[in-house]
Amino acid sequence: MASNSKSVLVAMSGGVDSSVAAALLTKSGCDVTGAYLSFGASGRAADAAASARRVAEKLGIELVVLDFADAFASIIEDFAAEYARGRTPNPCIHCNARIKFGRLIEQAEAMGIQYVATGHHARLIDSAGRPAVARGRARQKDQSYALFAVAREHLCRILLPTGEVDNKSRVRKIAQSLGLDSHDRPDSQEICFVADNDYVSLLQKRVPQALQPGDIVNAAGEVLGRHDGYGRFTVGQRRGLGVAAGEPLYVTRIDAATATVTIGPKAEVMGRHLSASGANWHCDVPASKVFEATVQVRYNHGGAPGRVKVTAPDTFEVDFADDVSAITPGQAAVIYDGDTLLGGGWID
Repeated sequence: MASNSKSVLVAMSGGVDSSVAAALLTKSGCDVTGAYLSFGASGRAADAAASARRVAEKLGIELVVLDFADAFASIIEDFAAEYARGRTPNPCIHCNARIKFGRLIEQAEAMGIQYVATGHHARLIDSAGRPAVARGRARQKDQSYALFAVAREHLCRILLPTGEVDNKSRVRKIAQSLGLDSHDRPDSQEICFVADNDYVSLLQKRVPQALQPGDIVNAAGEVLGRHDGYGRFTVGQRRGLGVAAGEPLYVTRIDAATATVTIGPKAEVMGRHLSASGANWHCDVPASKVFEATVQVRYNHGGAPGRVKVTAPDTFEVDFADDVSAITPGQAAVIYDGDTLLGGGWID
């Protein structure tokens, strides 16, 4: 990023990571334009937009507001539909692929801007002469998992400066040293379109069938209790099952067709195999190829060694070397070679 010829459109959420991304690019001599992505009106959105505006003013860059509410509507619909199917969705991955590194790139092209950037804790590296996503330097904050679905052809248009910072506390110190009031803005722990983290209210409005009561059973089919909506559960869940037992019990399966939730001891939530569809690859992977890799099955999973078999251009299977907890339908299985992201898909 040494050349001052680079023009960059930076997605600015008002948070510290995207603020520092914009600051680092500006400091490097890039021609930076900030973009606040509007997904709909809410008090939280108004506060974030105001924070992004203050940061842009402090950095001396233009901030444009882009209304992407129409594109975001489909992500909310998919989120609700997945719960209705008894799966556990990850809407952030769809947002990254469709909007932050989809629609935003289209917007950059329309504005004559070369690159887009975000505050993700991930890196863009050169891999055999082609761009590839790698884990962020601040490993405990790594967000590369959420970038697997970004189109391969878009990688050459992306910059991820925050991912080069090796510690989240250092990100905050950079923001503070620049006088950015986002330096102490807390990280969001919620899904941005779910008010007060109450996704059940959203399901009630959009897919009430996901809150259909049903039986809680064990692996043998014996009824252990009742629940008030299978959409309230996810595979691997331990708390809030409403069933007393002499050992911890976990959700092992959700059957939307019968509104049945199956629970069992820890051993029954462990697995060594998964199949995935909707695959997206950042590298050349021939059909029927089998290779060893590290596979991450959820955002806060460190990854586990396994053997990947590509069964079709958009499907693959993984056999893990050891048991993995809570392989959850609807979550992503993301494949790495060391720190380099190769691709991923949606767990079936």
